[in-house]
Amino acid sequence: MKPIRFTLHARSRLAERGTTAAEVEQAIRTGRREVVREGRFRCRLNLQYRANWQGKYYDVKQVAPVIMESATEIVVITVYSFFF
Repeated sequence: MKPIRFTLHARSRLAERGTTAAEVEQAIRTGRREVVREGRFRCRLNLQYRANWQGKYYDVKQVAPVIMESATEIVVITVYSFFF
């Protein structure tokens, strides 16, 4: 299993977008991958949330990191979160 490395940009987006490094790693390892553009992928994973985010209640949180993968590691470029 390849190690996962977060860029400084991706690390700064975690709390800002309401997710954790563990959730991002779970999305990368088990989520659905889609091509964003050549060499980059978005991994999507829906998680049960059932909590408030920014003053509103949501049942589901979708964690969607954008990654690049090399032969030796996976690099997280940025992180998106969507609440439903």
